[in-house]
Amino acid sequence: MRKKSALNTAICQKLGISYPVMQAGMGLVATGRLAGEVSKAGGLGVIGAGYMTPDELRHEIQTVRQITDKPFAVDILFGKPQVDNAEASAYSENVQAQIDVSLAEKVPILISGLGSPAAIIEDAHARGIIVMSVIGNLRQAIALENAGVDVLIASGSEGGGHVGNISTVTLVPAVVDAVKVPVIAGGGLADGRGLVAALALGAQGVWMGTRFIATPEANAHKNYGEKIVATDVAGTIVTRCHSGKTARLIKNEFTAAWDGREHEIEPFPLQLQHVGGPASRSGRLEGDVESGSLPAGQGSGLIHSIKGAAQIVTDVIDEAEALLDQLTGSR
Repeated sequence: MRKKSALNTAICQKLGISYPVMQAGMGLVATGRLAGEVSKAGGLGVIGAGYMTPDELRHEIQTVRQITDKPFAVDILFGKPQVDNAEASAYSENVQAQIDVSLAEKVPILISGLGSPAAIIEDAHARGIIVMSVIGNLRQAIALENAGVDVLIASGSEGGGHVGNISTVTLVPAVVDAVKVPVIAGGGLADGRGLVAALALGAQGVWMGTRFIATPEANAHKNYGEKIVATDVAGTIVTRCHSGKTARLIKNEFTAAWDGREHEIEPFPLQLQHVGGPASRSGRLEGDVESGSLPAGQGSGLIHSIKGAAQIVTDVIDEAEALLDQLTGSR
């Protein structure tokens, strides 16, 4: 049995986890198996509900509960459609159905990976559910704290998937200074050094996505994980070609094909439904790493191998503890 870590921060006590290492809710990739193994190892595993039907989400929640009785989360894309038509309405209806499933299942933690969960916070709290939100700027942070969100995930522009334009090292302390709720740091963080840096910036833990794609437990084709390992810190690009909103992807033929065609990009969620969704399945699930859409952060350049999800949690904590000992002269 591993001894209690000095890194068992206040957020760990609030969420009921052992270590302040949180796995991001990546669409198609972060299913129940990955979330369950991360939570079982003492971190916070997160199911990425994006692309899931309500029945699929319910199945993944049950999968986590078969693996562990420890806390986990469901990440839902609350982002509002930028158009008003039948396709956008269908998208919104599916998001609402995902919310309904999460509330009915009384998942321990509900996360808005995009947009605002303000409309469901009261219902969530009535069921004992903690609400967290990913944010990319101060305006969002303040608005969501005022709405009643319990924890904010300040995700900088270095991260993979949907991102803003403020760097992690600037965004995190600015948010910490502006709000009273706990803050988690995300964006380009992939190891124990990232955790120590996050704590130094005032955060209480880390939100890691790309690092957990390169694992056997992720619902991702091995080519995707290997592509991340082969990608350096300059190997990604921020583009709207995936969903209509800015997202960081690995540079490949898919991203290059949209150079000079930005005027053709449809508003969210139509671009996601017509382009990003099919390209995501091609890249993430089928392994076409050139023609597929591959979200990944600049932290790809810090990832040098495929390793188990539980081992990542352990390694991040061991690296962080060793670094803290070194910095404080304990060793």
